[in-house]
Amino acid sequence: MSELRNVTAALLAGGLGTRLRTVLPHRPKALAQVRGRPFLACLLDQLAAAGVRHAVLCTGHLGEQVQAEVGNAYGPLRLAYSQESAPLGTAGALRLALPLLNSDSALVMNGDSFCDVDLNAFWRWHRERGAKASLVLAKVADTSRYGRVNVSADGAVLRFHEKGRESGPGWINAGIYLIARSLLETIPAQRAVSLERDMFPAWVGHGLYGYQTEGRFLDIGTPEAYAMAEQFFA
Repeated sequence: MSELRNVTAALLAGGLGTRLRTVLPHRPKALAQVRGRPFLACLLDQLAAAGVRHAVLCTGHLGEQVQAEVGNAYGPLRLAYSQESAPLGTAGALRLALPLLNSDSALVMNGDSFCDVDLNAFWRWHRERGAKASLVLAKVADTSRYGRVNVSADGAVLRFHEKGRESGPGWINAGIYLIARSLLETIPAQRAVSLERDMFPAWVGHGLYGYQTEGRFLDIGTPEAYAMAEQFFA
C-alpha cells in the first residue's frame, strides 16, 4: 500500500496565466491542452500512480471551468475544490484550502509545471529527515529564468537566489512540496501571500529541505515553454 494513500494533495491551479493569454485567452492554465488532454491531467495521473487518493484543487480565475471539466473524481482520486474570490497567491490559496487538507502534511503541486519525480521516494526522504517542509529541486541547464536554490550536504535549504541573478546549470524549485499542517497554519489568512517570495525564505533554518532529482522538468508558464509540452509528453 502506498505511503501517500492518506496524504492529501493540493494542486495550485489559481494563477491568472497572464503570460499565456496570447495562446490561451479564455481558459485557465491548468486546462491548457497537451496531446488532446488538459495539462492538469498529467499532474492527476502522477498523483494517482503514486497512490494518492484525495486531492484539493485550489482554483481562482475561471476556476468554474476546471471543476466543470474535471469533476469530483479522476480515476481513483477523490477531488475537492477551494476557489478564491480574489487572487491570494500560492501560500494564500493553501491557507484558504486548509479546512479541506485532512493530513498532517500536504503534498503540494504547482498547476503549471511538471517534474518526473518518484513521489513516494520524496515522501520517505522527507520523513527520514524529520523535515517540516521539503521542496523537490530539479536540475536545469540555465537557472536564470527560475532562480536558484542552494542546499547543504544533508539537503537543508541554505538560500534562494532570485530569478535573473545567476545563469548556468543548477538546482531550481520544481513546484512540488511536502508541507506540515503546522506550517500551513502560520500563513496569514485572507490576504495575498506567496510561498516562493514570503514563506519559503522565512522557513530557511527552520526545517526546510530540498530533495534533488534528475527527473525531467517542464514549466508551461510562457508561450515558448508551452509549445514544448507536446514533445515533452510524447
